[in-house]
Amino acid sequence: MLSNLRELYQEMILDHGRNPRHHHLMPQANRLAHGHNQICGDRLTVYLKIERGTITAISFQGSGCAISMASASLMSEILSGKTHKEAETLFETFHQLLTCESATSKQLHDLEKLAVFAGVKAYPTRVKCATLAWHTLLAALKQKNERVSTEL
Repeated sequence: MLSNLRELYQEMILDHGRNPRHHHLMPQANRLAHGHNQICGDRLTVYLKIERGTITAISFQGSGCAISMASASLMSEILSGKTHKEAETLFETFHQLLTCESATSKQLHDLEKLAVFAGVKAYPTRVKCATLAWHTLLAALKQKNERVSTEL
């Protein structure tokens, strides 16, 4: 059964990597940030439309490996309708999933579809691919004007 679950997770990452959702310019965005993963060459721009503290629209543009594109795609699906604080909390939970020893069942539940990235932890250089969109999201939320890099 574990093998079937792993295959399902790989399929979801590949699907979102090949056919990313919300992958477009957003002219009505009122926040944006640019990110770059120097190891892989991934480049992303995250666009947000925030109204009264809630993300009412989110999209991204860029190119990168399947993990980077899938992470940005799934992030954009999950964050629409979330508050600024909920987005930051999801970032923290996602980051812990990829960098800590083990995730709790509550964390996996809170991450919804993002739990598919749990296996990325076994490949430390790929963690930067999976988190690039999220670090770029944080920069957009905080309205930072510098380019986000996975090397900082």
